Amino acid sequence: MPEPFAFDSTSPRFELPFLFVGQAQKEAWVNEAHARIDVLLHCSVEGELTEPPLTPADGESWIVATPATGLWAGKDGMIAARQADNWLFVSPREGMRIFDKSTRQERLFTSAWQTPNVPVEPTGGSVVDSEARAVLAELISALRVSGVFPEI
Repeated sequence: MPEPFAFDSTSPRFELPFLFVGQAQKEAWVNEAHARIDVLLHCSVEGELTEPPLTPADGESWIVATPATGLWAGKDGMIAARQADNWLFVSPREGMRIFDKSTRQERLFTSAWQTPNVPVEPTGGSVVDSEARAVLAELISALRVSGVFPEI
């Protein structure tokens, strides 16, 4: 007897739910997929918190900081999005970029959320060359962390 076809129930990257032929209550699955797409499309977050804000608005998204507490406990590093008065959690994927509104910076996910540090400006002195080299090295390092330059 031939083996039946096996289909995945979610997409591999962001676990968007798939529909099945004859599935009941399809609107729940489609709405779940649309909510996740809404979070991820041109993704931006309000900032990073360890627990939910007191008065979140629908459509807000946050990076769940470590150590997460309250309703966000166990969701460290995930994106928490407020949708229909509930929290929807999305696991970031390697190489994902988001815009952090609180810092006005783009953030990159490489095993954890990365934020480049601002290099220290040289202050001058009798020999500026060594300070300038140090600042350029910090700048290159910050650009590597942000994903502009590749890691060596």
